[in-house]
Amino acid sequence: GRVGGTAQPMGRAWAPKRMGRAGCWTEGSPVLLVPAVLFWPVALLRCAATMLSVRIPLAPITDPQQLQLSPLKGLSLVDKENTPPALSGTRVLASKTARRIFQEPAEPKTKAAAPGVEDEPLLRENPRRFVIFPIEYHDIWQMYKKAEASFWTAEEVDLSKDIQHWESLKPEERYFISHVLAFFAASDGIVNENLVERFSQEVQITEARCFYGFQIAMENIHSEMYSLLIDTYIKDPKEREFLFNAIETMPCVKKKADWALRWIGDKEATYGERVVAFAAVEGIFFSGSFASIFWLKKRGLMPGLTFSNELISRDEGLHCDFACLMFKHLVHKPSEERVREIIINAVRIEQEFLTEALPVKLIGMNCTLMKQYIEFVADRLMLELGFSKVFRVENPFDFMENISLEGKTNFFEKRVGEYQRMGVMSSPTENSFTLDADF
Repeated sequence: GRVGGTAQPMGRAWAPKRMGRAGCWTEGSPVLLVPAVLFWPVALLRCAATMLSVRIPLAPITDPQQLQLSPLKGLSLVDKENTPPALSGTRVLASKTARRIFQEPAEPKTKAAAPGVEDEPLLRENPRRFVIFPIEYHDIWQMYKKAEASFWTAEEVDLSKDIQHWESLKPEERYFISHVLAFFAASDGIVNENLVERFSQEVQITEARCFYGFQIAMENIHSEMYSLLIDTYIKDPKEREFLFNAIETMPCVKKKADWALRWIGDKEATYGERVVAFAAVEGIFFSGSFASIFWLKKRGLMPGLTFSNELISRDEGLHCDFACLMFKHLVHKPSEERVREIIINAVRIEQEFLTEALPVKLIGMNCTLMKQYIEFVADRLMLELGFSKVFRVENPFDFMENISLEGKTNFFEKRVGEYQRMGVMSSPTENSFTLDADF
């Protein structure tokens, strides 16, 4: 280009003046003409170098006063690779909400206890629940040993004579028995569902857990026994399948099952309320059906069915007694009005089941007396729970009072319902051998 009218080589020019040390311009200093855009990367590099020099100084800081002002104060270089960026330098975490979340210490998560659980010895967290001894609740432990002594299996019940009796029954009698067995087969599974899902997990004392564990085993045997009875009596595969799926196929059975299942799924109900509800299931929902089968025994029919009914009714009576015992150990019990409400509701459902949906008149029983018997059983349950009677009626079925007396049969003819396993309920002294007996 031209500078001062004189042609110069391309790319080089003679500056007319140059700033000297004293602030004046001098002439004749050559400069290189470089486009201004090339100076931007240099400026950026200088800026980055300045930031790095502040973040990581080359020389260590030894002066304490300098250290107080240093940005390295409080900075840990341990595991620098995994150290997150500062909150102030991160746009995503610049909001007050994000700062509060990351800066506040996290509270340790603890399992929230249900209301009143800490005040209940049965439900309170127990670190010694994995060891049985020493026994603390001797009455609960004795109930467990009583259940253990009454153990039996489905193979012990002889059904060889029942087939002939079954063929001789009237169609309406066969209809009634098959539907009662269908209810029993499903209901024991529902009781087990409650034990596994709720009671065994809630109760923290070892003695009660032992009983619940054994009850689960016995309910399985009951369900097996009822299924075996249906499988033995019913030869039509379609009818058999209909009975095995009674909860879905039979509205009268479904209504009773739904009532029990609602209590299992009720997260608001207290343990005390649910104990009363399942005492009603095993004490009231089964009572009328047990009585109807014992009615057949009075007529000399179905020896295998009636014997299994003796064993199962004894077990269910023990389970109901245990529920009442657990209720008595509660510190905070439901009110008497609440208990009456639960019991009366169960009574109405059972009365409807055996007098309308599946009337006992099919086997020659009186429906009015059956209603009264269910109310009598409910009153007895209320007394065991520690409350007053609701219906105040007498037992209309004398044969139910004599069941225990009729069980004292010859042991060598058949096993009796009152049989207990050898040595389970006896004390160590009773098992000792001595020679000091008088002859």
